[in-house]
Amino acid sequence: MQTPRDALTPDALSLLQTVAQAGSFAAAARELGLVPSAVTYRVRQIEDALDVLLFDRASRQARLTEAGAELLREGARLLDEIDAVANRVKRVATGWEPQLTVAVDSVVSASTVMELVQAFFEQKPPTRLRLRNETLSGTLEALTSGQADLALGVPLEPATASGVQARLMGELAFVFVVAPQHPLARAVAPLKDEMIRKYRAVAVADSVQRGSGLTLGLLPGQDVLTVPTMHAKLDAQLRGMGAGFLPEPMARPCIAAGTLVVCEVERPNRLARMHYAWRSPGLGPGRALQWWLRQLDKPGTRAALLQRHTASTE
Repeated sequence: MQTPRDALTPDALSLLQTVAQAGSFAAAARELGLVPSAVTYRVRQIEDALDVLLFDRASRQARLTEAGAELLREGARLLDEIDAVANRVKRVATGWEPQLTVAVDSVVSASTVMELVQAFFEQKPPTRLRLRNETLSGTLEALTSGQADLALGVPLEPATASGVQARLMGELAFVFVVAPQHPLARAVAPLKDEMIRKYRAVAVADSVQRGSGLTLGLLPGQDVLTVPTMHAKLDAQLRGMGAGFLPEPMARPCIAAGTLVVCEVERPNRLARMHYAWRSPGLGPGRALQWWLRQLDKPGTRAALLQRHTASTE
């Protein structure tokens, strides 16, 4: 006897759909160009394999039982899935990647990334898209380890990474800010390191999986609150929980609203060169990656990714 997996083929599900829609085995047989006994036999084989009755044969009509109705509901979904997979495979064969993974550093504007994602989906690609949140050297590591195909907001010079190509996204200025109620907001400027060291710093943890990662802007012996993203760092500093450098575009709405105060410090403010980078396979980038690279080739897109932050922490 057949197993359920053997019995539930696409042809068998289509046969059951035809019987249910035709209303009788005889009508279904005429539609399929078969003799009624052949249709009855194939339905019986499916019922035997599942050990359920799919059609009520008490009358001349072929009425679905509850089990039969459930099978057809699920069967319709499975047939749609099969059609979708067939279409997907056909489109992937034209050069689209099955999946594209984008690593996004937390200094990058999340809303701008989502606008790009929306525009990408409007192309109706067969490619599944996956976003990864990364920070500092973890953004590049996701790319070099093969966990991502494209990285946005790489703070390191990626030219030495094997099989990786990179372009400059832009320069990102950092400013030292605190909440208005923080003691450093009332201290005499410019702030010396000895003064800053007395108060807690808020630092972003490097998402790198191997090694100790980067540590930027911290002073020896300083108390530190470590958070997972730049948006969490902004939130913590807005609450007066610590001090530190933030990307100026991210802090700008809060500075304008008076919820953050820029402090002049003795050491120079940071100016980071941010990049976008991608893995370059032997056959060249697929159509999905090509689409993203075309968008990143536009100066306005690169500027928006670094500069366009809202007053929220996104």
